[in-house]
Amino acid sequence: MRAIFGLVLIVGVALAGGAVMMAKNYITAYQKELARERAARDAVVPTVDVFVAAKPLRYGEQLTKDSVRAVKWPVNAIPEGTYRDKDKLFPPDQKDMRVVLRTMEKDEPIMAVKVTEPGEDAGITSRLERGMRAFAIKVDVASGVSGFLRPGDRVDVYWTGSLRGIEDGSRGDVTRLIQANIQLIAVDQSANGDIGSTTIARTVTVAAKPADVASLAQAQSTGRLSLSLVGAEDDTIASAIEVDQRSLLGLGEVEAAPEKAEERVCTIRTRRGAEVMDIPIPCTN
Repeated sequence: MRAIFGLVLIVGVALAGGAVMMAKNYITAYQKELARERAARDAVVPTVDVFVAAKPLRYGEQLTKDSVRAVKWPVNAIPEGTYRDKDKLFPPDQKDMRVVLRTMEKDEPIMAVKVTEPGEDAGITSRLERGMRAFAIKVDVASGVSGFLRPGDRVDVYWTGSLRGIEDGSRGDVTRLIQANIQLIAVDQSANGDIGSTTIARTVTVAAKPADVASLAQAQSTGRLSLSLVGAEDDTIASAIEVDQRSLLGLGEVEAAPEKAEERVCTIRTRRGAEVMDIPIPCTN
C-alpha cells in the first residue's frame, strides 16, 4: 500500500513539474511575441489617405471618380499639392470635370499642378509660367528636326540671314544662335506631349519672355529660323555662336586695304604788289 502511495506521489510530482515547465515556456513565448508586436507597432510609419491615378492618364483627358483611388501615404513624404479630401478633388457643387494637364502613370499622386480647376480648359495658357509668353515659329521638315519635336522638348533657335547694310557685305549670309534652351509648349495645334507618330509640323509654339519674343519676331521677319533639339538630360547652356561663309570655309577675316597716306603740300605766301601768291616749297617736318 505504501509502495502504491509512493508511486502515485512520484507521478503527481512529475506531472506538476511538467505542467510548471509548460506554463513557464508558454509565458516566455507569449512575452517574446508581445515584445515583437510592440516593436513592430513602434516601427509603423503614420499614414494618411492620398488620391492617386487608378490608371494611366493622358493630357486632355477628363478626371473622373473612376480614374482615381485612395491609398495610404506616409505623412512625412506627402508631395505638395496632393488631394486628401475627395470633396476637394471633386467638389459636390461642381458638375464640370477637371482635365489632365500632364501625363500621369498608374499610382502617381493627383497634384494640383497636373489638373485644371473644375470646368477649366486645358489650353496652352495653362502651360505658360508667370512672365512667359507664347510665340509661334514657322518650321518645315529641315528646320523642324524632321518631325521629332514634341511639346515639352527644349530647342536652340538659330537665325540665318544677311548682314548687308549693317556690316561688311563681303561676309555674306550669317548663322547665329539667338535663343538657347527654349521650351516648346505646342506643335501645330497640339499641346499633347504623347504624340504617337512622327508629324512634320508647320509651326511650333515656344514659351519665351517678352524681350525674347521681340527678338524672335525680328529674326523671323529678316531671315530663316532653324531649331536644334536639346537632349532631355542636357542642362548645359550654349554660348554665343556665329558662323559666316568665310569662317565656314576657313578663309579667315577680310583684311582691309591700307589707307593711302595723304600727301602733304607746304606753301609759302608772298605778296607782289596787290597780288597774294602761294608758292610750293619742300616740307621740312
